[in-house]
Amino acid sequence: MELRFCPVCAGTLATRVDEQDPQKLRLSCPDGHWTHWDNPLPVLAALVEVDGKILLARNAAWPEKNFALITGFMERGETPEQGVARELKEETNLDADIISLIGVYEFIKKNEVIIAYHVRASGDINLSPELVEYRLIEPQKLRPWNAGTGHAVADWMRSNGYDPVYAEWPSG
Repeated sequence: MELRFCPVCAGTLATRVDEQDPQKLRLSCPDGHWTHWDNPLPVLAALVEVDGKILLARNAAWPEKNFALITGFMERGETPEQGVARELKEETNLDADIISLIGVYEFIKKNEVIIAYHVRASGDINLSPELVEYRLIEPQKLRPWNAGTGHAVADWMRSNGYDPVYAEWPSG
């Protein structure tokens, strides 16, 4: 989304040099009403364990071989743990029984910060329209990808005694 107008006065936004860091440019209102800081968005990720297996899902917009963790954005008024439980329910119909933090990861390419959790879940899997298929994989057979949530998968594997072997994220 390209921002062009101040959300306060509707004036045309201009690019200016940041006062604290001259290396950074900021989009801002010439009258000083508003500045677009372009801060990273927090994204929640769930490494979901169901009956001892790990659930990976494919987003409808992805190529056929791409499967990953359940992810989503926090909503106002919820904790990260509440958000990851809500996203899990919305996207898979599963209930989050036990939630534990794996770690926090940069995803600079998408200007996001990923907060990843291991979620032990129960219930019957029923995917939302956002997801088109899923796989349940033995933990030792997981192959983390070298980006975003893949690092959380690798860290979780290490913490559970598995030696992760990275795979390429399939394209096309």
